[in-house]
Amino acid sequence: MSHRILRLNELIQQELNQIILREIEFPVNILVTLTRVEVISDLSEAKVYISCLPDSWCLKAIKILKTNIYDIQQQLNHRLNIKMVPKIRFVEEKQTREAGRVEELLEKIKRKY
Repeated sequence: MSHRILRLNELIQQELNQIILREIEFPVNILVTLTRVEVISDLSEAKVYISCLPDSWCLKAIKILKTNIYDIQQQLNHRLNIKMVPKIRFVEEKQTREAGRVEELLEKIKRKY
């Protein structure tokens, strides 16, 4: 992956974090975190991975974000000083959950022996 795309991933994540924190209202008992951003090589699309606590609220959080996608995209377009801002798409982060499950299993094995 090119250095330019890596920098763009970080910049988009940083800006989206600020936009979502200030503009989007989630139910009181939910914590939404942007875990990573992956811009595809032609810069037309960016997958934004989100993680939620509790996990059961993740689909609801994605629905809320998709409902507000137009406003989020517009704010991102204004904040970034680049010719073509990638179209954002929210995706549930499954790697974090899977990594947590692996850690949990390793702890059980460690306690057993």
